[in-house]
Formats: sequence, C-alpha cells, structure tokens
Amino acid sequence: MTDLVIRALAEHEARSVFLSLPDPGLVGAVLLDPPHNAYETVGAGGNYRPEWTFVAERDGVVVARVAFFGGPDDEEPVAVDWFDFTDREAAVELLRTVPFRADYELILPPGWREDPPARAAAGARVAAASDAGYQTLVERFRYLWTPADGLPERPGRLVFRPEPDDEVVLSVLRRVHSVTLDAHALRAVERGGVELAAREELDFIHWCPSPREWLRLAYTPAGELVGIQVPARNPGGPCVGFVGVVPEQRGHGYGYDLLVECTHTLAAEGAQRIAAATDVGNAPMAAAFARARYPVTQHRYCMTAPASGPAS
Repeated sequence: MTDLVIRALAEHEARSVFLSLPDPGLVGAVLLDPPHNAYETVGAGGNYRPEWTFVAERDGVVVARVAFFGGPDDEEPVAVDWFDFTDREAAVELLRTVPFRADYELILPPGWREDPPARAAAGARVAAASDAGYQTLVERFRYLWTPADGLPERPGRLVFRPEPDDEVVLSVLRRVHSVTLDAHALRAVERGGVELAAREELDFIHWCPSPREWLRLAYTPAGELVGIQVPARNPGGPCVGFVGVVPEQRGHGYGYDLLVECTHTLAAEGAQRIAAATDVGNAPMAAAFARARYPVTQHRYCMTAPASGPAS
C-alpha cells in the first residue's frame, strides 16, 4: 500500500481537492441544512477555513477528509463539522494526526437507524472516530422552526426581565446546572464542577454574535425566580441559545413558557428560521419543543474529542 499523505489545504485548491473525494454513501456529515449544504471556504463566502481543512491522500487521490468549524473570531476550531472517507484506515490516521482536537457532531436524518444506508454510513464514521480516540457523549434532536409552523401563544404565566449583570446570570446558571439532564453540562460538571458548567454556558452566550441584551430572566408574578432564556444568533443564524429552569421550579412546564418567549423575541427580530436542540433523553424539553411546534429536522450524534495529542 502506498504511503499516506495528510495535509491541510491551500485556499486556491480547497474546494476542488476537498470535493474530489467520491461520495462514500452520504454527503459530508449528511449536510441537510443550508448554509452547510456544501463545502465553501470563508474567502468564498462559506463557513470553512482551508487551514482547518485536511485531507488524506494516496498517490494524490483523496481517500479521507475532515473539516473543522469555528466562529469568525475563534483562534481554534470548536467542532469537527465534516468527516468522511473511502479508506477507513486513512480516516483513522487522519483524525489522529491533525493538530486540532474538537468534538464531533455527526448530522443525521431523523429516524436514521431505520434507514439502512444512513445507518451504515453513520456506523462507519462513528467506528472510525472511535478508533481515533473519540467517545460517544450523547445523541440530540435538532429542530428548525419557521413561520409556517405558527407562532406559539404566550402562556402569560411569567414575567421576563433583562439582566445586565453577568454575575447574577452566573448564579442562575449554577442553580440550573446543579441538577441537569444535559449531557454537555454534566460533562463540564465532571471536569470542573457546577462552576465550570455555568461559565461554559456564559462563554457560549458571549460567543454568539447576537446582542447580550436579548437575555431574559423569568419570574413568577410574585417575584420568584423561574429560570433563564437566551434568544441568540450563532454563525448559522437565529437559534434558541439556552433555556433553563431552576430545580425548585421544575414540574410546572415552565420550560415551554421560556421557549415560547424565546421564539417570540427572535420572530420579532425578523427570524425566518430558528434552530434549536436538546438531548434525546431530555424528555421534558423535547415535549416543550413538540408543544411549541418545533419540528425535528436532524438527529445529531455527538462525540467527545481526545483530550490532547495523538489518540492512542
């Protein structure tokens, strides 16, 4: 077998070389949702940086590829956004060799396990990533609301107030994450306690290019804190940035109220599409999305990157 060459791409060759890989069954990460429907570099108006895009070649032929994604101001990528191959051994070596470590979100169609081609393509990617040191974290529903789904009526049970003080917001996030079903928050708690989970959430809020002023804390009419909702925009567009209810207020369906308020805020800002996600195992939040008429458009299989250095 000929030697494997692993390299980053240059701007002038990025698209032609990256897309030269024959379709291995499903395009990219099963990219269903524009603007992630094709590989384009930032210089061409897309989402990918050539220096964060890598291929593995044998005799000049691309046999595996990976593209990392990050925000416009990020110095390092935040996610593996595209990973596929025709040579499994090369794919494993590619993930082991690239200089970045970022979590992998494999984007799949709803009901992918009942679709043999999708199940086979997903299984191949998950197995290759696992051999490179990635570990399964959680599976998530991904939603996409549009005006055609209808604007859910506000229940009118809560009062929403802006909160400019990050320390107050952190105190609320600590309470929300002190008891949580969210796998990413639980991972942060394992690594650094509730404090790390809260700070990671606040970091995400600041990372989003949307106004910080959209954030609202929710209270009962009597003034008791219920939770927090964060309408946001990420680099892909409007999204439900965060919805969280403090533990002592759970069991009343308030997650729905927060989600509805978030939707109204973004719709008032002109959003024609609102993305959102929750863990498959988070039944209360999934029920809130269903009630608010958010359709499931994708299934995301999330894997945690190796901590650092080449995977063993």
